[in-house]
Amino acid sequence: MSTPKEKVLIITYYWPPAGGPGVQRWLKFVKYLPDFDVTPYVYVPENPSYPIQDTGLLREVSEKAIVIKKRIREPYQWAALFSKKSTQKISSGIIPAAQKQSVLQKFLLWVRGNIFIPDARFLWVKPSVHFLKNYIEKEGITTIITSGPPHSLHLIGQQLRASMNVKWIADFRDPWTTIGYHKALKLSRYAAKIHRDLERQVLQSADHILVTSPTTKEEFSALTSQPITVITNGYDTEQVPPQTLDTSFSLAHIGSFLSDRNPIILWEVLAELIHENSQFAADFSLKLIGKVSEEVLQSISQYQLNPYVNNLGYVAHDEAVAHQRKSQVLLLIEIDSPDTRSIIPGKLFEYMVSGRPIIALGPKGSDFAEIVQSTNTGTFFTYAEKVALKQKISELYTQYQAGNLQSHPVGLQQYSRKQLTQALVQLIHSV
Repeated sequence: MSTPKEKVLIITYYWPPAGGPGVQRWLKFVKYLPDFDVTPYVYVPENPSYPIQDTGLLREVSEKAIVIKKRIREPYQWAALFSKKSTQKISSGIIPAAQKQSVLQKFLLWVRGNIFIPDARFLWVKPSVHFLKNYIEKEGITTIITSGPPHSLHLIGQQLRASMNVKWIADFRDPWTTIGYHKALKLSRYAAKIHRDLERQVLQSADHILVTSPTTKEEFSALTSQPITVITNGYDTEQVPPQTLDTSFSLAHIGSFLSDRNPIILWEVLAELIHENSQFAADFSLKLIGKVSEEVLQSISQYQLNPYVNNLGYVAHDEAVAHQRKSQVLLLIEIDSPDTRSIIPGKLFEYMVSGRPIIALGPKGSDFAEIVQSTNTGTFFTYAEKVALKQKISELYTQYQAGNLQSHPVGLQQYSRKQLTQALVQLIHSV
């Protein structure tokens, strides 16, 4: 067995038992890094405040990973004394529409944007830098990678890079100041300027920037001359038994269903199909798996779809993958805003290897539209294409009735987690 030639420290907030999409990217990179002679050190909080937990993911942590934990002071734990429910929603990204926010929710959002800069984990920066300076030197670590959000972790990397002889790669799973929820944080002009200044400083001082989409690369290229590489998220080999397809014509949305991600066009189409076709009404079901905002549930009710809904809430990752493979059709919904063109949901890649056709909705020019279309795994629609969306669902229903509803993917191997990790290792060696 060859001796690992490179030691890499990954600084991330989300790590098992955290659930949700934020944990998957580096959990999978760490799984495969040892296959390419890289020893992964993972620095995570000892006492985090995760809005979603999935203890099953603990089984996926590589035995070859060296995990270092240090305590963190979590402001959300203090805020939960006022309202645990509101705090959990905001920390998980579920932000009510402005006109439906309580006084407390408005206050918490203001604090989140104007006091917790760049985010609620800013108190972890100083003690982490102090601890990691000695640890990096003692272990002979040559490269550090920070993963955000939370983007405060990039400030740890920035300070370590400025005071030590290490390479620093800043990984952006999502954008910073252009992410959808940023505008909901009730930022003052002063706070907004600080966010922009910190973003620019990080982008200009990292040795290399890693992003998950071409649009984010384009946005960041206007802010820095540092090299930027796109490595998307991907799919892994999941140990899930073969699934029997749902007997109903099930459309499944898996993941957080945020207030701004409310696809009225879809509810209208489904209501019309139910009204126009009694057999469709008898066969149809809508599966919601994950946290769902009240606004989405209210819209579903408004279009009289409640009798067809199976709202399962958050489930463990293995169970979510099982639902991906037994549902008839998978829904991929993104906020209808130019700010979300860069978002490529991590679940897309799991969807693509499920064998089930995808119906994707998002803004014009979405990065994930090209992936869905080029891999022949589904059909993308903008929010202005109601007639085409209705026609496609009718077409899929006809295939379901004939017993031949499935997807026919091509070119998926480029998105495998192991192949993506190989690209990451090449990047580490080139910095």
